Amino acid sequence: WIFGNNVEDRFGKVAYLVFYLAAGLVATAAQVLSQPNSTVPLIGASGAIAGVMGAYLILFPNAPIFTYIFPIFFVRIRAVFLLLFWFVSQFFVNPATGVAWVAHVGGFTFGILVGLIWKSRSTPRRVPVSY
Repeated sequence: WIFGNNVEDRFGKVAYLVFYLAAGLVATAAQVLSQPNSTVPLIGASGAIAGVMGAYLILFPNAPIFTYIFPIFFVRIRAVFLLLFWFVSQFFVNPATGVAWVAHVGGFTFGILVGLIWKSRSTPRRVPVSY
């Protein structure tokens, strides 16, 4: 909700839907390619959401995000710092948890690439940033 609505505003509804589905497919492909012999089911939307987060990083890097930091702190932090922290944290996920972290990395990377292409080919629009 924090990231998706702004990326959808920038892409438009149809392009956002196509992007979201493509991010999910790329994320799934990344996970399958990293573990081609795995028999663990792969289900969820986290790879597609990671794609949205990657696009947000490129399109709104300085947007302030109000977030919770363990144990009891709420802070405003620029999106670039929060999203890069999240991305790096994926490489430290315990494989025993069953989290498809390679799907997250693949989706996020895809989102960054699409965000860079979109940004280079479009004229900037004023879009209100939600908090």
